[in-house]
Amino acid sequence: MTSGQIMIRQQAPDFSQFDIVERKGRGHPDTLSDQLAVRLSREYSQYTRENYGAILHHNFDKVGILGGHSRAEFGDGDLTSPLRVLLNGRASTRFGDEDIPVREILIPAINDFLLERFPMLDPETDITVHNNLSAASSPGETEPDQFKDEGARAHWFTPRSLDDLPERKKLVANDTSHGVAYAPLNPIEQFTYDLEKYLNGPFSEDNPWLGNDIKLMCQRTEQHVELTIAVPQIADHVPDIETYDTNLQQIEAETREFADDVLPDYSFNVYTNNRDDYDAGELYLTAIGSAIESGDEGLVGRGNRVNGLITPTRPMSIEGHCGKNPVYHVGMLYNLAARRVAEALHSEFSVCAEVHLISQTGRKLTDPWKTLITVDESIDQETATDVVRSELGRIPEITDDWLAGKIQMV
Repeated sequence: MTSGQIMIRQQAPDFSQFDIVERKGRGHPDTLSDQLAVRLSREYSQYTRENYGAILHHNFDKVGILGGHSRAEFGDGDLTSPLRVLLNGRASTRFGDEDIPVREILIPAINDFLLERFPMLDPETDITVHNNLSAASSPGETEPDQFKDEGARAHWFTPRSLDDLPERKKLVANDTSHGVAYAPLNPIEQFTYDLEKYLNGPFSEDNPWLGNDIKLMCQRTEQHVELTIAVPQIADHVPDIETYDTNLQQIEAETREFADDVLPDYSFNVYTNNRDDYDAGELYLTAIGSAIESGDEGLVGRGNRVNGLITPTRPMSIEGHCGKNPVYHVGMLYNLAARRVAEALHSEFSVCAEVHLISQTGRKLTDPWKTLITVDESIDQETATDVVRSELGRIPEITDDWLAGKIQMV
């Protein structure tokens, strides 16, 4: 097989007249599903590596969370029907003669994760898990006796030994897919990302009324920015509508101060909770601080991309990157690798870089079929190619970095 093609082109930057940048906060249903899928994959990976010497085959990239029901009124709120976790995906259930305690690994991880996000939950009454895991192999497994030797997938989810893990001998892409990234973030993107982190971090620590299902939609036209924020309030800490209104004014003032500090050259309009209707009593007042409590749903792949943002005016992948196997699933690895390549080029040459990695199923993981690079200034092609090849060669290192929690996924 010939080496994959690396193409580096210079193209003048398109100074767009507008940006659209979205970030779904840590309590948004889609963010919850993404982060839960990551937690489940990490817990399963750590268990199987520690007990069997390798990360066994699995994927939890179809996990979902279905909303419950709640009651919320000023000064008091509670969940009246449970959150329902759809434990979808596949996992190895045996290794050699030993059953793998999949449920015992994953169910506590689900409860711990949701309690971290919503400490007021009671796992006995407020969380229900629907176990839909499968051990069915992907296409490629042959019928018994059709060929002389068993194919690699015959024991994909029931390996008899480490010899049944083909990736230990040859690490190849599991799919034909596409990963994309760019570096650096532009000022509006960085502002949107940092603002949510601030509101759901230092600000919320001093303001217990603030729910964590904060959603930001930021739109720039030239030097003017308009920002819409959805801000849930937790009923137990909001005694009346006057307090509710004061809290929203505080969020708006805090946002304007934050914007003035980091984007002083831009004018701003800020909109909070546009659906609120004080006369009708329709407010974003919640029991636990997230729309997941009231019938909303979250699914892996509908939330933030690997840079923590949704950027329709910039290149982005629609892959559900969370919960995929961290050893060979290119839907995860190539998006993370593309980000590393883009950051390396930006660091080496002080250029804006856009990176597309295209895989072919079965091709060597560190040798993408196509690597397409766009930079905004002329750079030395030979040196740049060396930087790219170096980062591609380090793709297997992503697994350990991810397992150690060093890599942002959402």
